[in-house]
Amino acid sequence: MPTSHHLHWGAEALWLELQPLLPGLSVEVVARLGSTNTELLERARRSNTLRGAPRTPEGTEAAHHPGRRQADTQPCLLVAEQQTHGRGRQGKAWQSEVGASLTFSLSLPLAPADWSGLSLAVGLALAEALDPPQPGQAPRLGIKWPNDLLLLDDGGHAPHIGRKLGGILIETVQVGDHRLAVIGIGLNLLPLPPAADAVDAPETPAMPALNWGYACLQELHYGLTAPAALARVAAPLVRALLAFEREGFAPLLARFAQRDVLGGREVTTTLATLPQGRADGVDASGTLWLRVGDQRVSVSSGEVSLRPVPGTASAAGASC
Repeated sequence: MPTSHHLHWGAEALWLELQPLLPGLSVEVVARLGSTNTELLERARRSNTLRGAPRTPEGTEAAHHPGRRQADTQPCLLVAEQQTHGRGRQGKAWQSEVGASLTFSLSLPLAPADWSGLSLAVGLALAEALDPPQPGQAPRLGIKWPNDLLLLDDGGHAPHIGRKLGGILIETVQVGDHRLAVIGIGLNLLPLPPAADAVDAPETPAMPALNWGYACLQELHYGLTAPAALARVAAPLVRALLAFEREGFAPLLARFAQRDVLGGREVTTTLATLPQGRADGVDASGTLWLRVGDQRVSVSSGEVSLRPVPGTASAAGASC
């Protein structure tokens, strides 16, 4: 297994915790990689290519593609201390620096009856692991449909709602008779340098364009490191994925609503036929609904990029 000398990740302890949930799991940490999602997708595609091909001498594949399990379709948690060509939703590029962020991907075979709402289930698992619900208190972490984590300012009642702390990218690939899901996570760990201007700041794993402002986990948990953050979220993430495979998104609807940062707010979309409306929650499949006049209109993931209309605010933003 490739290892890094920069940070102590406790890969063996992670493996011991996760392996009972995901038999056959490997945990890999690399110092530098283009994209953890791309690497795991390419391994899966190579596995497809190798099916039925003549066997090569042991180690030949690994010689060309660094990594311990290059053609393996078993679950894999792949962590990159530095990611140089990370990818976000709609083709946005992400970069990360050692220790400044947590970037990792988890690949595993999944067979849910309905894939809809998976990114919301992942976001909820991350939010609850990093910001456990407290009775009588509004959450500090909210979820912006369909795949962003926001650190809420003023309980989510501020006009700008909150600042972006993390992002999720989910991709799938067919491998033989199975569908392999690759769940990519990027979380900001450290504050921006004091002299950095948010508008001109370099792109980060969770903030490709800084449209929502910048937030980091150390605002929630002072001194938190990337390995400690991974230890907090890994097992809850795996459990959430396995539960989603069995039950879908519907059982999570009420918990998601507590962290829905768009609920009740006027939003804009990139759809010419639906320029704006008032966000009216999501349904049991994770589909977003907008209230436009006296009609409710559904918006499916991948079709829109939502932004709050400047100057609007709602007390319903993220209250418990």
